[in-house]
Amino acid sequence: MNDPVRFLNTLGQALSAMGLYGPKHPARERAVDAAYDQLLSVGKTDQQPNFSFLDEEVLYRQQVLRELRGWDWGRKLSKVGIQRMEFDDEVTREDFEGFLSQVHQQVQTGNPDTSEARQLRRPSIRFGAVSVRGTTAESAAEAVATATIAYTLGEEAGAVQWVHEQVRAGSLLDMAEAEGVVRSLSLAMHSESHIILPLLQLKSFDQYTTTHATNVAVLSMALAEFIGLGPREVREFGTAGLLHDLGKVRIPKEILTKPGAFTEQEVAIMRRHPVDGARLILEREKGLDLAAVVAYEHHLMLNGEGYPPLRYKRECHNASKLVHVCDVYDALCTNRPYRDAWMAEAALAYLEERAGLEFEPELVISFVSMMRDWSQQRVLFPPLEEEKTN
Repeated sequence: MNDPVRFLNTLGQALSAMGLYGPKHPARERAVDAAYDQLLSVGKTDQQPNFSFLDEEVLYRQQVLRELRGWDWGRKLSKVGIQRMEFDDEVTREDFEGFLSQVHQQVQTGNPDTSEARQLRRPSIRFGAVSVRGTTAESAAEAVATATIAYTLGEEAGAVQWVHEQVRAGSLLDMAEAEGVVRSLSLAMHSESHIILPLLQLKSFDQYTTTHATNVAVLSMALAEFIGLGPREVREFGTAGLLHDLGKVRIPKEILTKPGAFTEQEVAIMRRHPVDGARLILEREKGLDLAAVVAYEHHLMLNGEGYPPLRYKRECHNASKLVHVCDVYDALCTNRPYRDAWMAEAALAYLEERAGLEFEPELVISFVSMMRDWSQQRVLFPPLEEEKTN
């Protein structure tokens, strides 16, 4: 059992002890001591550990703690609005016990506590519902409503960047990291009273692969949920969206960021990325058939055109059709070396114009309806500082 799992198990035991014993009881004190010791053990390798609770799953940073799937205390905490806990390296034993007491009281009453006073009393510990902090699509000056813990997507985008760098360097795809990003994005999307679309903005063309992958994952999950798919399928489609362009790590930077027209040879190199992406995914794990299929098919059009060319015309997977819509929309709405970003309405009009030829008509209708219905719910986040390339 690793340190984060041990810590959460002892934390649950300490919370249980608080329900059985009064203050200063030896059994209660021992349980709090054990949990605090485990937190210090985690802190030896992670100065700012954080834990998130999503559906039946528990996340330590981006890592899914599979041993704690369906953890009873995770459900209890999430039910009362505690979706995330963050700890700094200066947590004292007194602060930790005060935090446990407050969490226990919140669980006992069953009422979410949306105040922020607890952070002022214990700045080294933050816990509660997740909130996003960014810029709404409608106004750069309009701030997203304040809530307990600010989500910035920096860690998620950084994880995507790291995955790309590892694959580019020749390592196998880290699926645990990729799946952790998808679950974390899902948590951010559902952090408010209504679903939101947390989208990254592009700072430099070098960041396109990271930014685009993150945004397509968010849009794919949103559309999958909008058309009525269940939570598991939604996250599977999100993983496929996150990895759809993985093959681009094999494309030289000078081609990816070229401002002018591609040569015939450069076009051929660009068009290899669906095949390369599918191979990179399957090299890592045979169980990722859906993500591999989407990586292979996401540039195939409804009318049979696109690439890679098919020997025999056939129907693409519905996930490929869905990701294709989200992929094109985000690509059109992003600045590229050879053109400026399109306005959202122009990109939606393009999808409508090409429905039945390039895109599945029903998916276009759903996507356009979703984006127009949720136009007030898009939240733009600042980009990463820099994406490393080899």
